[in-house]
Amino acid sequence: MSQTFDLIFRGGTVVNQDGEIARDLGIRDGRIAALGDLSRAAAGETLDCRGLHILPGVIDTQVHFREPGAAHKEDLESGSLGAVMGGVTAVFEMPNTAPLTTTAEALADKVQRARRRMHCDFAFFIGGTRENTELLPELERLPGCAGVKVFMGSSTGSLLLAEEEDLRRVLAVIRRRASFHAEDERRLNERKALRKEGDPRSHPLWRDETAAMLATERLVRLARQTGARVHVLHVSSAAEIAFLQEHKDVASVEVTPHHLTLEAPDCYERLGTFAQMNPPVRTAEHRAALWRGLAQGVVDILGSDHAPHTRAEKEQAYPASPSGMTGVQTLVPLMLDHVNAGRLSLARFVDLTSAGPARLFGIARKGRIAAGYDADLTIVDLKRRETITNDRMASRAGWTPYHGKTVTGWPVGTVVRGRRVMWQGALVTPGQGEPVNFLETLDRRVR
Repeated sequence: MSQTFDLIFRGGTVVNQDGEIARDLGIRDGRIAALGDLSRAAAGETLDCRGLHILPGVIDTQVHFREPGAAHKEDLESGSLGAVMGGVTAVFEMPNTAPLTTTAEALADKVQRARRRMHCDFAFFIGGTRENTELLPELERLPGCAGVKVFMGSSTGSLLLAEEEDLRRVLAVIRRRASFHAEDERRLNERKALRKEGDPRSHPLWRDETAAMLATERLVRLARQTGARVHVLHVSSAAEIAFLQEHKDVASVEVTPHHLTLEAPDCYERLGTFAQMNPPVRTAEHRAALWRGLAQGVVDILGSDHAPHTRAEKEQAYPASPSGMTGVQTLVPLMLDHVNAGRLSLARFVDLTSAGPARLFGIARKGRIAAGYDADLTIVDLKRRETITNDRMASRAGWTPYHGKTVTGWPVGTVVRGRRVMWQGALVTPGQGEPVNFLETLDRRVR
């Protein structure tokens, strides 16, 4: 008797932990039910994927979707639309919204806003503060929580934890891996005079590599003292890569496509404040060090740090201009272009964007193409050449720093739990997003 599936993807090259192999995928009830030759199987729908590569769904573990509080520049619906249009099947969203995501009530509100409205699956970080430190062991295990996020620099109000004793208290109580924006607030304050009015080229002079290194060293030292697991976000400097290489037992490493693609001073001369990020895009020397760290396995995952602002906000004269750029929709095409240029293998890209996030954060049933796993798939055409343009961006911000850049490699399909959400550049299924489940909190999962 032949097997029956809801959907079969036929003839694509599946890229997974066992290599790149042409085979069929059978999907049933939102999960992968079979891999291999399914030519005799029946299905409600069959899609010809010959000439395409089928990757485990890309997971972007650092996005800012601005809802609630700043929906004029992004919201959960528009941000997640950009995600699926770019081949991303799940995102972890950050806590610097208004109100801040620092309580059980604020987290539950975000989950309610997102469920079956976001186009991809999701989880939300809880912000670590002085006021909620004692509650973090409970908060980090709530349904829909990706873990704790701490800003050691570059934030305001209670989300900024710059003092060592406050950081130690947080690290001492948490149990899951926590994520950190590591810049030294004291050094940033001391160097503010280095900012030049109207000149964004001074941004990396103000927020220099020493500010990043001081915070990263402090974080790793405290992690060792407390037995915590830490994740260093958007690593941007050569010194950090060299240092973190020696501390992989306690610290994991994220880099971003913009730190791997752009370089100073060129990006500031071309893009002005639209290249302004925290931590900053640095010189070619630092970009080369990030690529070496990626090649050597020091880098664990990629995150877009999608942080949209409107054109009017970004067009303010530096330093009044806010830091941040769009990125969730361009993560996959930018990195596929790097794959085609020989800077990393397709297998390494998969490790950085699906297997790696699943491993670091203990994501249940995601990150691999395997029987019993969620049928989250990023389907790409490695030979397709496209030009990234502002008008293709789904973000409410309506712009990308890569406007006019032609890339080789393009996402043609986004499948979330067996549903085709994006296909050939069109939205096929409306928002069906659900919270990501985590192995460490399965007893508290959202049902």
